[in-house]
Amino acid sequence: MTDPTITPAVADDLDEAAAVLAEAFRLDPVLMAIVPGGGDRDRRLSALFRATLEAGPFVTGTVDLARDDSGRIVGVAAWEGPLGAGGEGARYLRHLPALVRALGLSGLRRAARVSAACRAYRPRQPHWYLAEIGVASTARGLGVGARLLETHLAALDRMRQPAYLESSTVVNRRLYARHGFAELGPIPGIDGAEPMAMLRLPRSL
Repeated sequence: MTDPTITPAVADDLDEAAAVLAEAFRLDPVLMAIVPGGGDRDRRLSALFRATLEAGPFVTGTVDLARDDSGRIVGVAAWEGPLGAGGEGARYLRHLPALVRALGLSGLRRAARVSAACRAYRPRQPHWYLAEIGVASTARGLGVGARLLETHLAALDRMRQPAYLESSTVVNRRLYARHGFAELGPIPGIDGAEPMAMLRLPRSL
């Protein structure tokens, strides 16, 4: 595969983007705490990402897609913009039926606890929040995730905007550190996981 093409998603891309994220996050410790194992877990993860993309990054920031030579989506980076926290409750309420179908009531309660634990560590100053980034198994190790990061971080440097994320694995933290993210500290209160809060200040051009 040559360098992937990075483009913003349109509405018709969200189902495929959600499926890529579901595959990428299948073994993620935080998602395991929200969506336990089961025969239909892949379907529920796809439904969860479809709803959260539409309720958050797609309308408040950007969902960047990496496409291979055939045009297939092989990577997704979902960013909430600085104003994304405003009206969040109302946006997710509109997607409540889809979230219940994906998580069930007990899963919805677990998701709310995880979300509250993470939200407490979000910076108070305006920032872009990397809600999700994932790469299809067929494209891992080819620099797709780095290319997605570099594309939006370059734009944030031009806008002089900081970026924030939570990382649930040591391997991912190393990638983020190479792109300028610094660890702020672990986020407690999530069963089976302790994601790391990470912040990146804009680099001088």
